[in-house]
Amino acid sequence: MAKKKTKKAFKGPTARAKAASRGTTVVKSSTKRIQWFDDKSGAPLIDGYARQLASFLEALADGQVNDAEVKAQEDRLVKLMKEVEPALDDPTHAKVTQLLCELTAYDILQILSSMQKARPRTAFRG
Repeated sequence: MAKKKTKKAFKGPTARAKAASRGTTVVKSSTKRIQWFDDKSGAPLIDGYARQLASFLEALADGQVNDAEVKAQEDRLVKLMKEVEPALDDPTHAKVTQLLCELTAYDILQILSSMQKARPRTAFRG
């Protein structure tokens, strides 16, 4: 005999769903850290997490990124930076500032490299 499946009562959106609607993610446990590096390769994992952000997915959903989406991302970034910066002591602030600059440079270099690889190898002769 097949077991009868029971439906769970809907209790409203989860914290994860609420956060997704705001363009943020929620870590399952506030005490568990998200790994920054792959255990085997040592490669950074941050860009993979960024690609899972609801705001990122929504911005790319139509295949175009408009000025309003860029501004909304900037607003989220500035808000978070303003929350975190006062909590840092001077040496940690200096390291996090360097980290943000290196991460930004890395992202820009990845984008430029991707664009160069996607560029046609032959010149147009019209």
